[in-house]
Parts: sequence; structure tokens; C-alpha cells
Amino acid sequence: MIRAFAPPLTPLSQLSIALYRSGFVLLSASDVRAWLSGAAAELDALPAGWNDLPADAYLKDGGHYRRRRHSCFVVEGDRVTLAPHRAHWQPLEYNALHGGMQRWFEPLAPATVAVPIWNVLLSRVGQIASTLRGPQPWFVEAHAFRIDTTDGIGRPTPEGAHRDGVDLVAVFMLERHGIKGGESRVFEADGPNGQRFTLLEPWSLLLLDDMRVVHETTPIQPRVPGEMGWRDTLVLTYRRGGFQGD
Repeated sequence: MIRAFAPPLTPLSQLSIALYRSGFVLLSASDVRAWLSGAAAELDALPAGWNDLPADAYLKDGGHYRRRRHSCFVVEGDRVTLAPHRAHWQPLEYNALHGGMQRWFEPLAPATVAVPIWNVLLSRVGQIASTLRGPQPWFVEAHAFRIDTTDGIGRPTPEGAHRDGVDLVAVFMLERHGIKGGESRVFEADGPNGQRFTLLEPWSLLLLDDMRVVHETTPIQPRVPGEMGWRDTLVLTYRRGGFQGD
């Protein structure tokens, strides 16, 4: 039996201080909707784009369990600008499995980024990054992920526990369908302490100070053997000074 540990939620009013103290924060879906000024109907329209994600052709473990899209943006205050399409690149220091290679993924669907709440979402997370590091332009990579059980098991983080080489990581849970597992684990980058929990609620949010913590997610399995299951997330990374690989 795989246990699901409840996430240690932080009240919205304590977001900034909790992120400063511990290096990570979890917000409930209700707090995320309040934080985004209650645009619940627009939020609910976004996950439809996760039903049309191309397969990830770069998995070095030979798996077929990951589908994704990737686009880049520059966020300055409330202004969100779509950047020219580019490869996703990480150094081996941060991704020992897939680092050091240019990975060209299909961009996010136009219908996804056209939803008015999209820019609000990116700018609000940018405000958190600015609270953490100071106001400045943020170079944002947006990843739409679906991890499924095509291979009998799906690996959200095949590279293991890692940092992303950015300033702030935001992981929005969108959907869990017919799966067990997928436990999130967050550890001090320079210490022994950590937390383990399972994100279950659509639009709950995990925020990570990438300079202070490492993170991973355990594999998923189908809840009913032989039936397809999946885990959908939106991952946003915020970096100072430019995109990785510039």
C-alpha cells in the first residue's frame, strides 16, 4: 500500500515569511484561487490543453511515460511577454540525466496562453520571485507536463532529487487520474531536513526557493492494474539575468 501524506499547507497570509524561513511553501487550491482574484472559471479552462501534449522524445531511460510542451516568457511587474521559442537547456550540474543537451519541445498551445488568467498567473508568481530576490525582469520557462502509466510506471522526475538552476520554481497540480504514488519530496540543499507529501487537490501549489532546496516526485502507478492513469502539472521556473543557455 502506498500512503498519501497530507501536504503541510501554509495560509496565504503567511506565504512570504514561510518561504523565507523554510525555502518552500504549499498553498491550498482555495488560497490559490483567492490569490488570483477569484478567476476560478478561467483557471478551470486551462487544463484542457493538457489533453494535447506531444510525447517527450528525449527520455534517456527509454520510457514513453512523459508528454510535454514548453514556452518562455519575460515577466516585468504586470507585463508578460512571450519570448521567441527556444530549446530547454540545463547544465549537467542540475540535471545529470538530461543536462547538457538542447531539448526542443513544441510550444504551449495558443489557446492556453490566450486565456486571460495566464498572464495574471505568471505575473503573480513573478511578484513572489521579486519578494524573494528583489524586483527585476524574470525569465520564465513554462512546462506543461503529463506523466502517465503507459509503461506501467511513470516517473515525474527521472533525474532524481535536483535543483533546476533558477531562483523560484512553482508547481501547480492540475489533475491526478487513476494513479497511486507521485509523492513530492523537498529537502534542504545543505542540510538533513526534508518533507514528504502528496499533492492531491487540483490547483494546489508548491513554491520552491531553488537556491535552498532540492526536490523530486516519486513514480506513479495505475490504481487499477492495466488501466491508464496520469498526473498533470504546470511547472513555472523564474530566473534572474536571462534564460539558462544564453
